[in-house]
Amino acid sequence: MLQPSGQIRDHAPTANSLVPGAAAIVTDDHGRVLLQRRTDSGNWSLPGGAMDIGETLQQCAVREVKEETGLDIEITGLLGIYTDPAHVIAYADGEVRQEFTVTYLARVTGGTLTVSDESTEVRFIQPTDFAHIPIHDTVRLRLHHHAEHRDTPYLG
Repeated sequence: MLQPSGQIRDHAPTANSLVPGAAAIVTDDHGRVLLQRRTDSGNWSLPGGAMDIGETLQQCAVREVKEETGLDIEITGLLGIYTDPAHVIAYADGEVRQEFTVTYLARVTGGTLTVSDESTEVRFIQPTDFAHIPIHDTVRLRLHHHAEHRDTPYLG
């Protein structure tokens, strides 16, 4: 179980909610990937979050990237759909959320790189540096899939 603090437990509670979410792998002209260092766990992560009523998952990804990084993006493809029932996040209010994230590929179209209240740092990072920074396993899987340059999206 991944708690908001980023801690993993061997005995995860049973999920009691499933909330659709979107994330984006945003790359620059040098192949670096946009990551944010989360305030709650200290881990580096892809920008993304929960879908709001009245928006599509693509709109969710665009909104979340803007809110969390200050950058405007355009969706260019689909990396995959991630629904691992073993990945749950336990919140202090009693919600235990099962992962349901669609991860898109995207490019920057405008904006200014800015840190939000959800992060302590936001920057483009070389893939060769991923092994040397704290990244949750579920995000590492997405970064690995991106590095594989898959012909088809991951469905899992």
